[in-house]
Amino acid sequence: MLQSHWAAELAARSSPGPILELCAGAGQIGLAAAVLSGRDLVQVEADPVAAEYAWHNAAAAGHGAQVQVRSAPMQHALAAGERFPLVVADPPYLSTADIARWPEDPVTAIDGGADGLDLTRVCLRLADTHLTPAGVLLLQVAGEVQARAVVALLATPGGPALRHVETRQHDAERAVMLLARSTVSAR
Repeated sequence: MLQSHWAAELAARSSPGPILELCAGAGQIGLAAAVLSGRDLVQVEADPVAAEYAWHNAAAAGHGAQVQVRSAPMQHALAAGERFPLVVADPPYLSTADIARWPEDPVTAIDGGADGLDLTRVCLRLADTHLTPAGVLLLQVAGEVQARAVVALLATPGGPALRHVETRQHDAERAVMLLARSTVSAR
């Protein structure tokens, strides 16, 4: 719930507009943030079963009219001109070599590729494209080591025009990063 509460706090002082949740899964993180902040929500989830759960969860919470669930790969779910003041992302962040530790979880929900950052890179690019000028991204990662890797990605020439603002440790294996627009665009 760290990510949801932090997102609701940020939404309270951000410009108007819906929250965007990438890699929504069953949608509980973005939904809690939307309910707490009174914002509309656009959830993007590639897995149709998880997207169905997200829609049902929104309806069960009495927030169904304020939530739009898009079941599609992230790269194809957003229109070119869509902008959001707040993006929340919880991409699969385990390396492929580590997914066997969680045999009960769907592979698509946890496999982040060889280094665990494949979908994180997509989230960073999409946030760079779809954030409003003063928008922010809350990104969940696999702890401090992966947070440092994300900071390194942001420093890559030609990379996303985002900067690291703060990281909050959720537990021993998870952290949430606050990223904002860079003052100097990398584009």
